[in-house]
Amino acid sequence: MRPSILVFALALAPLQAQAAGYWIGSWGASPAMPMAAPANNPARGTASFNNQTVTQVVRLSAGGPRLRIRLSNEYGPKPLQVGAARVALVAADGAVVPGSERTVSFSGAAGAVIPAGAPMVSDPVPLPTRALAHLRVSLYLPADSNGCTCHMTGQDLISIAPGDATAAPPPPAKGAGDYRTFLTEVDVESAAPVRPVIATFGDSITDGYRSTDGADHRWPDRLAERLAAAKRPFAVVNAAISGNRVLSEQLPIFGQNALSRFDRDVLAVPGVTHVTVLEGVNDLGMTKPTPAAADLIAGYRQLIARAHAHGVKIIGATVLPYDGAAYFSAAGEAERQKINAWIRTGREFDGVIDFDAAIRDPAAPTKMRADLQSGDWLHPNDAGYRVMGEAIDLSLFR
Repeated sequence: MRPSILVFALALAPLQAQAAGYWIGSWGASPAMPMAAPANNPARGTASFNNQTVTQVVRLSAGGPRLRIRLSNEYGPKPLQVGAARVALVAADGAVVPGSERTVSFSGAAGAVIPAGAPMVSDPVPLPTRALAHLRVSLYLPADSNGCTCHMTGQDLISIAPGDATAAPPPPAKGAGDYRTFLTEVDVESAAPVRPVIATFGDSITDGYRSTDGADHRWPDRLAERLAAAKRPFAVVNAAISGNRVLSEQLPIFGQNALSRFDRDVLAVPGVTHVTVLEGVNDLGMTKPTPAAADLIAGYRQLIARAHAHGVKIIGATVLPYDGAAYFSAAGEAERQKINAWIRTGREFDGVIDFDAAIRDPAAPTKMRADLQSGDWLHPNDAGYRVMGEAIDLSLFR
């Protein structure tokens, strides 16, 4: 071997060692555009952080020998400074699992500057994890973040402390915001070149809105539990945004429309092999005049074509009944029925999950069962989300 080639090979060896294995998504929270909010009530919109540490806990759907985190400044108007980052496994009581605390680096440095409009993936962290493990992620933000690329219904409370508190126990999260802050994904390393990953794409019903905070009671959580119990080596990444629509968008926190964000939030998930789609009720309820079923079906067909172009199987879910919700209309219900008939019989999706049949009231099929709805007749309660998770035929994922 010539000396120049030997030098190049030696220089490349550390990069090859770092890149060994295959990465898959294990947890996710799709980022959304910020919106203005009162400074004393960040839960009502976008928070800003300055010389503060933000701590959030997530549950992984799959484990591996190493992990990495993905941060997002995609909606930030200026570069975001990250002074330090730290992860640790936490037990059911919230206590750190001894020996699991790790610092997180970015290109070998303790901190990073994330350009405006960009995401950033950390270096691999040597921390073995298992399916359904809880991971605590602490981020020190030393300078004014000038807003937040946030996911606004995290169904978990964040914890905020002054200064660099990444190595200290976080203060109680009581009264803090119910959202995800800059953290959009946790990946784990897999020894297998193909380890299936399911992205659950949708709106607040997939986001788990009105389920119990901190309890992991969303229907994708139940799907992950069932797959783990069946010893199926699948990961489940939640790619929902509350308030999201297929064809249009309204408030910034509701995210860009489904057609606009599909590539980033689904096709860019490492290792994605399957995607479920449960979306459309907000189009029927929020958009005036009510869109025709044919327009929404055309939107679904775009998602199908783009998934198939990347070798991803796409599974359609029927739109849940919503009679009794504030934005219910007879016109919207008529289009919902047409949409669900097409999902069930059109044979254009690679499979179907009939959530409508699982959760509707047999005596009043335009409504959810009363014992499964959360009080607004739009979102299920914990029991309803569990019924949804149990209604999924696991043989769809193979």
